[in-house]
Amino acid sequence: MLAFRYVAYHYLKYFLIILSALVMFMVGFDYMSNAGLLSSSANLILIYLVYKSFFAIDMLLPLALIFAMISTKIYLIRSNALVSFYSLGYSRVDILKPFVIVSFVVILLFISLHSWSSFARGAEFSANIRNHSQYLNPSRNLFFTYKGQYVYFSKLLPLQQKAKNIRVFSVKENSLKEVLIASSASYRDGYWHIKSADIIKKPDDLSFTSKGIEVGKSHNLKILKGFRPKILDQVYEGKVNFTISEAFEALFLLDAQNINTSNIRGALYKIFIYPFYVPCLIVIIFFFVPMSVRFLNVSLFSFGAILASLLTWGILYMLIELSTNKTIPSEIGVVAPIIILFLVALRELYRHRDITEK
Repeated sequence: MLAFRYVAYHYLKYFLIILSALVMFMVGFDYMSNAGLLSSSANLILIYLVYKSFFAIDMLLPLALIFAMISTKIYLIRSNALVSFYSLGYSRVDILKPFVIVSFVVILLFISLHSWSSFARGAEFSANIRNHSQYLNPSRNLFFTYKGQYVYFSKLLPLQQKAKNIRVFSVKENSLKEVLIASSASYRDGYWHIKSADIIKKPDDLSFTSKGIEVGKSHNLKILKGFRPKILDQVYEGKVNFTISEAFEALFLLDAQNINTSNIRGALYKIFIYPFYVPCLIVIIFFFVPMSVRFLNVSLFSFGAILASLLTWGILYMLIELSTNKTIPSEIGVVAPIIILFLVALRELYRHRDITEK
């Protein structure tokens, strides 16, 4: 218990220091690069920096956990605390447990943050402030299908939950049957409500004896059940910064219509699976470190461990981006690498089982 508290304390301390340094470096560098593009409003600049910090935390927190483990292990070696713990009868697994448990708990908290829209969409909001001086930018020219209908929104306002210039095309047996035209719609109680709309109906038989096209008006219409503005904005604009609830809602809704959900699955894999590469990598690196400074070139080890961590993080991030752009399946780009790292970590534990038991 003494070893656990001691190691966990130093691990958390180094983690907070390294995360703060990485976030401040990234946000500061970004601000220096984009200061000329930002509004002169101090409030907007502050909001921009906050959202950029959320994005930096989302991106760098897993890396900070690994760097903190490396720093803590080097501190334990240099202070001879590691040798002392081994002399008191603690095994390697006893020293490894604080790293794995603390990183696992931090990752669970990290995942829970993705239920908060401001954190999950920090990159999108900061880009909107930089480009448009507002954190929510209206989506334009959305065209999508829903239950056999083709829907067009000229402008979608997610914050006001409104849409402008709506067209709904009803198709049956590959033939256009009806067109609904409305100037605006608002979302409430699970439906898009239209106060007044023009309805254009085409007869089944377009001949000289048919009645021809009928034009009429309808009032108080309800369409697109369950298609919340945020889901429309995220899915049909090709964005992947979902909150947890939005991702599951979009997944179930689109899956029921047999629409490709690879982007949404990839977003869920990134939230729930990708961060767990951290404990796996911690286990792998841990067993490569000797217990005493006499058997360790600290500078060389630090360089090698940091380089390996950066390469692993970079490769995983590249695979996530490839799966997001549908270049490779999300199961291969996100899930498979984590499974491979998990198997390698188990192999390292198995290889050192005799040592850890002593």
